[in-house]
Amino acid sequence: MNGPTPEPPPSLAREPAAEHVVTATRDGGHAVTVRRARIDDAAAYVRIMGDPEVFAGLNADAVHRRAIWRNRLTESTAPGKQDLLLVAEKAGEVVGTAGLHPAGPMTRRRHAMLLGICVAKASQRQGIGSALMKALCDYADSWVGALRLELTVYTDNAGAIALYRKFGFVIEGTLRGYALRGGVYVDAHAMARLHPSPPRIDAAPPT
Repeated sequence: MNGPTPEPPPSLAREPAAEHVVTATRDGGHAVTVRRARIDDAAAYVRIMGDPEVFAGLNADAVHRRAIWRNRLTESTAPGKQDLLLVAEKAGEVVGTAGLHPAGPMTRRRHAMLLGICVAKASQRQGIGSALMKALCDYADSWVGALRLELTVYTDNAGAIALYRKFGFVIEGTLRGYALRGGVYVDAHAMARLHPSPPRIDAAPPT
């Protein structure tokens, strides 16, 4: 006789505004909680990414209006969307954001996802980035079955490159003059991570 149907893991909660915790760790006595992003996190996105020191390291356009971020979060967290948006909280404050996004509409690229991460300046080098990266990689490996994760990072962002290497990303190439930053065209590395143990189907039929 079959037992009760197990509850889906927190990371698979379908309600876009749910408060489900993906993971929680301790850092210096403070809990670091990684959860799904909510629409009302828009102000935190503006605060973190609007910091000039943080923005200089991002491969993104400047978006400093809360209404725009509310629209983005509303769209990305809608039922049926394949994007995964996470935030990290410490002492009740959002101190980091991260996301996984489909690589594009091509059927032959369904095995790949794009990864992005951002940590508030005052919270960098405190394990926030590692907590977000672990949650993203665990989700991609165990629940999506993504075979390839991709990202771009400026070549002079040594801290970010070290973080990505820690989670299995390797540099696959360098993009010359990739983006305009402060009036200067700068290079970026293309980095990727392949699934360390791709899911398999048991060859033996059930008995």
